[in-house]
Amino acid sequence: MSQPASPSRYALILAGGSGQRFWPVSRDALPKQLLKLFGGKTLLEMTVERLEGVVPKENIVILTNRQQEAAVRALLPQLPAENIIAEPEKRDTAPAIALGVGWVVARDPGATMMVLPADHLIQNTAEFQKVLLCAAQAAESASSLVTVGIKPTWACPSYGYVERGKRTSVLGVSDVAIYEVARFREKPNPDLAEHFIAQGNFTWNAGMFIWTIPAIFSELSRHCPALADFVSELRGSKDFNATVMRQFSKLPKLSIDYALMERASRVLNIEATFDWDDVGNWTSVGKYLKTDADNNQHNCALSQLDAADNLVFTQTGQHVALLGVQDLIIVSSKDALLITSRAHAENIKKLADQLPKELH
Repeated sequence: MSQPASPSRYALILAGGSGQRFWPVSRDALPKQLLKLFGGKTLLEMTVERLEGVVPKENIVILTNRQQEAAVRALLPQLPAENIIAEPEKRDTAPAIALGVGWVVARDPGATMMVLPADHLIQNTAEFQKVLLCAAQAAESASSLVTVGIKPTWACPSYGYVERGKRTSVLGVSDVAIYEVARFREKPNPDLAEHFIAQGNFTWNAGMFIWTIPAIFSELSRHCPALADFVSELRGSKDFNATVMRQFSKLPKLSIDYALMERASRVLNIEATFDWDDVGNWTSVGKYLKTDADNNQHNCALSQLDAADNLVFTQTGQHVALLGVQDLIIVSSKDALLITSRAHAENIKKLADQLPKELH
C-alpha cells in the first residue's frame, strides 16, 4: 500500500500454540508459525511482513510463550526487544489479548488495535491490507468491534462460525461489504456445519479482530471486569513485565469469543476478499508443494513407480523413491520419520502425545 503506516494503529500477533499437528518437523518449541513450510520464510515472518505500510514496526507486538520466546526473538531481530512478550503460562485467548490491550493502552490509549493469528497463510498481501485498513476505518468510525470473516468453501466442523445479520454502512468505508454480527457459533457438528453453509449468511471465524482501545476497554469493563482491571493495572504500571508476572496467572481462563465477542453490544463483520488457509495439517501443506502427474506432492527430489496421491516432505535433503504405494504422508526431519495414511492426518496430534519426551 502506498499510504504511510498510521502511528496510532497497533497490531498484536498471537504466536503461541503447540507444535503437534506437524510432527516430526514441529515440536513444542517449534510450532507451525515457526516452520518454513512454504519456502524460505516462516508463517510468523510472513505475518509481520504483511503489515508493512499498515502498522509501523515499533507498533507490532508479538505474544508468544516461554518455550518459543528465544526462537521468536531470533526470527524477528528488527522488532524492539520489548515488543516480544512471553506469557508466563497459557491462559487462552482472552487473557492473552487483554495483555496486548494493556501493552497498547500504556503507549496510546486512543489507538486502534488489530489482533492477528501468526499461523495463517495469506498470499494476496495487497487485498489483505485493503481489508485490514477498511476494518480499522470501520472500527474508528463506528466505535464497534470488527471481525474479519472468511467465506466458507466447505462445511468445516473444526472452525468457529460467525452468523451475519443485515448489511450495514459505516461512514468513510465503501470498499468492502460490512454486516452486523447476529451471533458467534461454536465449532458445529458436520450436519450443523452443512446447515450453516446452506443458509448463506455464515462466515468462518478467522480470529482476526479490530477495535479502538476505548471500544475494547468499554466492552471488557462491562462483560469481563477482571480483564479490564488487568488492563488498567498494566496502563499504570511502572514495571510492565513485573505486573504481568504477578497478575497473569490469576486471570480467568477464557477464549475471547466466549469472554467478549459473543456478549459485546455491537460487532461488525467484514468478509475477506483475500485468500486464506489456516494450514491445519500436512494435507493442507500438500496443496502448495510441487506435484507430479500422479498427484504425488513433494518438496524434494522424487522418483516413483506405480505410486500416486502421496505427500513427501523432508528436511534431510535425501532423494525419496516411492514404489507401489498410495495415499501416504511421509515426513522426514533430522531425528524422526513419520509414515501415515492421508486418512489419519488429523490424528498426528494424538500420536505426538505418546512419543518419547525428547521428540516432543
